[in-house]
Amino acid sequence: MRWTLGDLARAGGLTLRGDPDRVISGVATLHQAQAGQLSFLANTRYRGALAHTQAGAVVLPASLAGAAPCDVLLSDNPYLAFARLARLLHPSPRPRGGIHPDASVDRRARLGPQVRIEAGAVIEARTQLARGVVVGAGSYVGPGARLGPGTVLAPRVTVHSGTRIGRGCRIHSGAVIGSDGFGMAADGEGRWEKVPQLAGVCIGDDVEIGANTTIDRGALEDTVIEDGVKLDNLIQVAHGVRIGAHTVIAGCVGISGSTRIGRHCQIAGGVGFVGHLVICDHVTVTGMSMVTRSIGQPGVYSGVPAREHSVWRRNIVHFQRLDGWFRRLRRLERKI
Repeated sequence: MRWTLGDLARAGGLTLRGDPDRVISGVATLHQAQAGQLSFLANTRYRGALAHTQAGAVVLPASLAGAAPCDVLLSDNPYLAFARLARLLHPSPRPRGGIHPDASVDRRARLGPQVRIEAGAVIEARTQLARGVVVGAGSYVGPGARLGPGTVLAPRVTVHSGTRIGRGCRIHSGAVIGSDGFGMAADGEGRWEKVPQLAGVCIGDDVEIGANTTIDRGALEDTVIEDGVKLDNLIQVAHGVRIGAHTVIAGCVGISGSTRIGRHCQIAGGVGFVGHLVICDHVTVTGMSMVTRSIGQPGVYSGVPAREHSVWRRNIVHFQRLDGWFRRLRRLERKI
């Protein structure tokens, strides 16, 4: 489709200052954009690049419009507006339905219209794939699993039995959903016996799961990922965990069993959670923190162990002064 700035302004509900007939063919950074491309400025640290951009138009806040050497689209949230316009300019292809001859589909599987199953995929008995589901090459969907309309499995995704995935989800390569949780019981003689993992995994609508992320099935209670959750790559979600709606979690996070994370939380990379915690809604945990206790108040938490960010920053300042304080104490001791 041919998009003009006027089209984009109307589609995004944005105010245009410039030529509504200017044709926009794609998106790029401020440094790389050319006359037919759209860019954005959301962080004032990049304001210097705005003066030299060759972009045809830039999405930015009204306070910076006067510094732009090109047409502008005004938004209070330029990054979000740019993301929406970028999807219009670069829509995801809609794959055609069909089953590749090298796929293996059990005759007892139930397939909705326009389902696409690519080469080497395996679909087991009693699986339910709703309208428009895509199962990428080499992926596996286990017995009784259910995938909602429009959900896409990239190549080489594993979905084990009893997993339920909602509408419009996207699961990237290498992800494993519904593997056994790490439940072991000690026998008192130095050996471990496996605890049967009998529950499943329930994933809501509009969830994205990154490459090589693993979500374990529960032992007696489902592991639950609520609507709108976004998980980065290389995350471990243990058995019985529940992640609240619209929480976002960056890469290399480890969440131990039966922990409850609330809604609208933001978890930075490398954070660890011990088991059986309850984290309330609207909590932010900064990178590489270790959460060892439940959090009952919204806010920002940092450190090892994680605590209120302001307390952690003061403690870091004190720690940096520790050597000086020690030397002063030694001098005082010698005087005494």
